Amino acid sequence: MADLKIKEIQKLEYKRPDVNKGYTDQTLSINLSDSSIKIDKVEEQIKSKFIGGKGFDLWLLWNSVTGNTKWNSPENAICIASGPMGGTPAYPGSGKSIVTTISPTTKSVIDSNVGGYFGPYLKFSGFDALKVTGKSSGNTVVFIDGVEQKIQILEVSGLDVDSYEMSEILTEHFSSGKKGSISVVSTGDGAKHTLIGCLNFSWFDSKRKRARYKQAGRGGIGTVFADKGIKAIVARWDSVSLKTNNPADKDALRNVAKLHSREIVELDPKQNEMAKIGTTHLVPIMNDFDLLPTHNFKFGQNPKAILIGREVYAELFDPGFDGCWKGCTVACAHGVKDFVPFTGPYKGKKVFVDGPEYETIAGCGSNLGIFDPYTIIEFNFYCDAYGLDTISVGTGIAFVMECFELGLIDSTHTSGLNLHFGNRLDALELVHQMATGKGFGVKVGQGIRMMKEIFAKEFGADASVMQDIGMESKGLEFSEYMTKESLAQQGGYGMALKGAQHDEAWLIFLDMVHNFMPTFEQKAEALHWFPMFRTWFGLCGLCKLPWNDIVPEDNKDTPEPAKVMKHIKWYAEYYSAVTGSNAKPDDLITMSEAVYNFQRIFNLKMGFGKREHDSLPYRAVGPVTTEEYESRQERYDKELTEKYSVDVSGKDTSEKVAALRKLREEQYEKLKDAVYKRRGWTNDGIPTVEKVKQLGIDFPEVLEVLKANGVE
Repeated sequence: MADLKIKEIQKLEYKRPDVNKGYTDQTLSINLSDSSIKIDKVEEQIKSKFIGGKGFDLWLLWNSVTGNTKWNSPENAICIASGPMGGTPAYPGSGKSIVTTISPTTKSVIDSNVGGYFGPYLKFSGFDALKVTGKSSGNTVVFIDGVEQKIQILEVSGLDVDSYEMSEILTEHFSSGKKGSISVVSTGDGAKHTLIGCLNFSWFDSKRKRARYKQAGRGGIGTVFADKGIKAIVARWDSVSLKTNNPADKDALRNVAKLHSREIVELDPKQNEMAKIGTTHLVPIMNDFDLLPTHNFKFGQNPKAILIGREVYAELFDPGFDGCWKGCTVACAHGVKDFVPFTGPYKGKKVFVDGPEYETIAGCGSNLGIFDPYTIIEFNFYCDAYGLDTISVGTGIAFVMECFELGLIDSTHTSGLNLHFGNRLDALELVHQMATGKGFGVKVGQGIRMMKEIFAKEFGADASVMQDIGMESKGLEFSEYMTKESLAQQGGYGMALKGAQHDEAWLIFLDMVHNFMPTFEQKAEALHWFPMFRTWFGLCGLCKLPWNDIVPEDNKDTPEPAKVMKHIKWYAEYYSAVTGSNAKPDDLITMSEAVYNFQRIFNLKMGFGKREHDSLPYRAVGPVTTEEYESRQERYDKELTEKYSVDVSGKDTSEKVAALRKLREEQYEKLKDAVYKRRGWTNDGIPTVEKVKQLGIDFPEVLEVLKANGVE
């Protein structure tokens, strides 16, 4: 164990308020530049409009930054919140934190929904949200002690270790012998040396006697954390029960929680077995439906996918209960015990690996042409230890590999690395280089948007080719779903407020697997209501998996199976039971619309948030190369002939690629028109004054941003 030297920089003792109907009605602000600690009341108007979680984060961030704030400006804030239902131990998926900041890669608002105990422990310690601004000289640990009712800013030396070891050390130090009372937020050296750093949120696994982790991965939140000189933020809380949130109607809460928990216990073994294999069940499904990204999203299938799917991880995962929050019956947070890395600083040592989940398997596996589960586990372990987002790492390296195979870059540019698809050792070497800030990994760690600029400027690479194959939108690397054949998911990625991440609109399954939205109009409608439901989970401190990953057996026979209305009704009852506000299913969308539109306007404030920014690389829309077209030639020829009445006879493949591109790009633009109209936005993708007034977010500063963008 490290020899810690701790110096107290600032301390505030406070009186912890009782949680009342899911809220403490106060927030905590810490400025690292002057070591100030401040507690503020939450205004009733803000509470009613922004609900909690991501809503509170956005409001705190909005009031901290200007339109000129950069990701590394001292005034940029890292905001963390749970929500009124966050911390409920009986209801599945109720332990989430939501983290928000200005992103190093997108230059605008980024948010990430993450498990672990921190969000609930923060709230039970007395704070609905935390805002951290300023910068320290480094080695800063913030300790929020809800048990002894004190907040400390500490300077801690002796913590020059990776995120795994750091969490173990801090859990031991601050727990007073009760390790389950501690949750740590930390990152690693990879976040310091790249723009794609993640945050690790811990919980203590009493069975395995160790701190374990979930990641707030997207958009470089960990990089902002490291830039501020923070080593860790630690929260301490004692016991949790159904009473801790002080719900308005405890009996009603207990009853609805029991219904949903029992259904999951009964149906998960028949459906996805998430309590046994987590999200790895998605690998064969995506592969079967031509949706598993392979070779930088060129292809959607590979016969080797069976080597990295559910059956393999069913054997590799350490058996036992694996919930990242107390009492969650989904219990999908699995890990690999006694794994021995074959590269890097842990080479030859036994470690515990949290994961992998589907995104890591697809991103650091199939998308790189790697079909070895042990290599994927090693990617997973080192990305977590170094504080790197596995999605951005995987999608970024896939882009590099295709550039290498196309001759856009070569080994003289990569410092001798042979970055062909499938080269696992050189791919792992890039991860180690990202962590140390050395070699070609420094460029890869800037993310795809920056790599396109660097490769064009320094290596003379063809910018138009890289634009087509560089899988990022708004500066955020794509999460791991093929969208070529799903117009709905193209909209889900391209029109997502923060960039190409599926947690806003994951329509690939509903569109391609279940075929719940066959018409153009149904796709556009889904791109309204689906993001609203997903936003609502982020407002309330909830996980989305219990909503539509495990569904009632009769769901397919209901009028709107895509919405899983039985669960939506339960969520409305859950919200009512905790907060005392009588909510109906439609109210979930109404609550979310205010926050969703506010975030779009926040993007405008930062210089983004218009139609031009809702763009996609063409590979997300259709086949870029003749090789891609010919891999699905029968499908594409049929589409050109039957859907668009194009005579393909006599046309070579390149001509058909060009014809299909024009038509598919037109379809995507038409989808934008329909979605903007449904959302009450202008044709340029900006919320109207009428819309913001209807939603009650017509604050003077909001109207100023709209006016500055030509909307009055």
